[in-house]
Amino acid sequence: MTDNKLYKIINAKLLKHHQLVENEYLWFQNGQIVDAEQVFFEQRKEPDEIIDAQGCIVAPGFLDLQINGSYGIDFADHEGSIVLPLLRRRAGNAKTNSEILGAHVEGPFISEEKKGAHDVNAIRTASRGILDFEEAYGSELKRGGESISIITLAPEVDGVLDVIPKLIERGITVSLGHSAAHIKAAEAGVAQGACLMTHLFNAMLPFHQRDPGMVGILGATDLPVPKQPDRHPLPSLTSANHQQSDPRPFYGIICDGIHVHPNSVRIAYYSHPRGCVLVTDALSAAGLPHGIYQLGGQDVEVRHGGAYIKGTDTLAGSTVTIDQCVRNFWKFTRCSRVEALEAATLHPAQSLGIQDRKGTLNPGADADFVFLDDDLNLKQVYVRGEQVILARSP
Repeated sequence: MTDNKLYKIINAKLLKHHQLVENEYLWFQNGQIVDAEQVFFEQRKEPDEIIDAQGCIVAPGFLDLQINGSYGIDFADHEGSIVLPLLRRRAGNAKTNSEILGAHVEGPFISEEKKGAHDVNAIRTASRGILDFEEAYGSELKRGGESISIITLAPEVDGVLDVIPKLIERGITVSLGHSAAHIKAAEAGVAQGACLMTHLFNAMLPFHQRDPGMVGILGATDLPVPKQPDRHPLPSLTSANHQQSDPRPFYGIICDGIHVHPNSVRIAYYSHPRGCVLVTDALSAAGLPHGIYQLGGQDVEVRHGGAYIKGTDTLAGSTVTIDQCVRNFWKFTRCSRVEALEAATLHPAQSLGIQDRKGTLNPGADADFVFLDDDLNLKQVYVRGEQVILARSP
C-alpha cells in the first residue's frame, strides 16, 4: 500500500505466538504490519479505516515452496525464453497477486534412480564442484537468493556435498531430494547445511528398518547442528521451561491424498511436527479439468485427481491448492488449526530464513494475510495490505 492509510482489523482470531488470539487487533500501514501499542498508545493515532473480520481466523499469507505452475502456465517452459530471470524475487500486490520469493530448482544434480518426471539426459554430477553448478544455472546462481531461493539436490551425487556450504553462503536454501541416499549420505547432507527435504516420501528410498534412508532423518535427533548464516534453527520444546535447537531439517510434504497416504502424513507429523512444510508441487493443470498438459515439454495426463507422465503411472506433480493442503493436513493428522496453518506459513518462512517478514503477523512483517472460517476455508486474501479479489469460491 502506498496511500499511507492506517488500517485496523477487528473481530478476528489472530494467529500469533502459536495460538489463535481473540480480543486483539491487527494494524497495518504501507504494506507492513505495525506495532499496535506504539501506534495507538505512544503515537495516539486512530485508524483511517476499520476492517471487520466478522469472527474469521486471520493467518499470515500462505507460502508454497514447490509449485511448477497453475491455470495453464508452466513455469518450466515460458515460450522458449530463459525461465530463471522471470522468477527473480518481486513483491506482490492486488494486481499481480502472489509475491515471488525466487525459484526452487530441482536438478540436474539428482539421482537417475529417483528422477521422477525429470529428463534423465539432463542429470549430471558435480565433480568440478561449484563450477558445475555455475555452468548448470548460469549467471542466476551468482545472484544467490535473489534469483534462486532453493536448490534440490541428491547428497550422494559425486561432488555435491562439498558444494552445499557454498550455496548456503550465497543465500540459497539447500534441500535434499530426488535421491537414492542411504541414511549416512542423508545425514552428511544435513551436517553440511541442508535444512529442507523435498516432498518427503516421494522420489526417495522407501523406509527400511536397518537403513531408513532419507526418511530416517525424521528420527535423527543426535545430528550436529550445522552453521546456518542468517538462519534461525527450529525450536524443539524438550520441557516446559527449556528449549533446545533441533538439528533435523524441515520437510516438504504434498497433502493431496495421492502422493502420500494420510497415514504416512500422520507418521511424519508425529515424528517431527515443527518441521512440516506443506507444498503443492502443482502443475500447469492445477485449477483446470482433466486432460493433457505440459511440464517442461513433456505431456502430463491428469486423471482421477492425479497428474502423471502420459502413458505411465509416474506422478509428475499435483493439481491441489495450498489451502486444500492445509485442510487435508488438518484432517489427516487431527492436529490443531494452529499447527495446520503454521505448516503453510511459519515453517516455510523459517526454512528460507525470512520469518522476520513472512509467515507471521508480528510487527514489521509484510501485511500478507488470509481470512478463513473455522473449517479453514479461504474467505479473503490480502497481499502487502491490498485485498485480492478471489477468482474462485472455496
